[in-house]
Amino acid sequence: MNILCVIDTLGAGGAQRQIVELAKGFVRRGHDVEFLTYYPIPFFNSVLESEGIHIFCIEESNYLMRLLKMRRFIRGRKYDAVLSFLEGANFICQVAGFPTRKWKLVVGERSANPEILKSLKLIVFRWFHFFADYIVANSNANMKYVKAVNPMLANEKCQVVYNIVDFDEFKPLEILRQTGEDKFHLVIPARIRPEKNITGLIQALLLLSNEERQKLQVDWYGKYEKEELNNPLLKESLELIQSKGLDKVITFFEATLDIKSIIQYSDAVGLFSTFEGFPNAICEAMACAKPVVCSKVSDMDFFLSHEPHLLCDPYNPTSIKDSLSYLINMDQKSLKHLGIANRNIALREFEKESIVSRYLDLLGVENN
Repeated sequence: MNILCVIDTLGAGGAQRQIVELAKGFVRRGHDVEFLTYYPIPFFNSVLESEGIHIFCIEESNYLMRLLKMRRFIRGRKYDAVLSFLEGANFICQVAGFPTRKWKLVVGERSANPEILKSLKLIVFRWFHFFADYIVANSNANMKYVKAVNPMLANEKCQVVYNIVDFDEFKPLEILRQTGEDKFHLVIPARIRPEKNITGLIQALLLLSNEERQKLQVDWYGKYEKEELNNPLLKESLELIQSKGLDKVITFFEATLDIKSIIQYSDAVGLFSTFEGFPNAICEAMACAKPVVCSKVSDMDFFLSHEPHLLCDPYNPTSIKDSLSYLINMDQKSLKHLGIANRNIALREFEKESIVSRYLDLLGVENN
């Protein structure tokens, strides 16, 4: 079967990681897969090319011309199914189906952004979901927003499928601490964006005692080459960190394809976002049997309810501070037991092959 995957860019984002993993799964089931994007950011290109997946990019700054060119591309090739992620790509693929189409269309919702409830543009995008065969969200929280703005969507068209984790890749190592390090090593794999709440984290770090700050090393992996060099938020954050004397506590690093090793050699993984669809970083950390500290976003309060002290309010720096303090003062035995509990939840909920099968079923292609 011929499957087209459509997304805005192949940059270092969570939605991009997930659609790339799905595409790899489709190829390994014997299907032919191609990618279509409209921004030429090649972070995941090498991963797809290594699987023999062709990538097409239609660069067009004019929105109408972009829509028409991508519609012409999709309709001009003989696809059996199309899978799109993110609202812009979803809209384009739904319009490409007018007036009729022969391919199955599944669109992926990947963000529980509260703006969905207020923005006319974002609301209109969701009303075009009538023209998809299925709408898949990666959390119940995300799907609630979609159905709130388009309550007429049929329940059977709305599916919740959690994120993929490759357990052959993301697995525990028999190590809790960085070799030779006394500090607690917290990793944050996230882009440098306002919703990732860098400011809230910095304020929380300032509320920790001096002794606790000296115990902690935060490594934030989320810069992306030239795209981030002129990022005002990153510049402001670095200036604030320097002025508050936190430069020995938190460090920013480039985004990396080898985030697995970064997670495996950490003590814990954190995410303090104000909203998320469903965070890859938390899924992958759980698969590696790592403790996680996370804001109460998406469905995290359900998945991490076994350790409520590590769930925090992203809008309250004191709440973030309390969770950080609790984490870095846990003993080694408790950290290990918490990691094992997280791993068991991940194995039950994020298994790759079953999720690939779910998508293939929805796409209506042969599920080998």
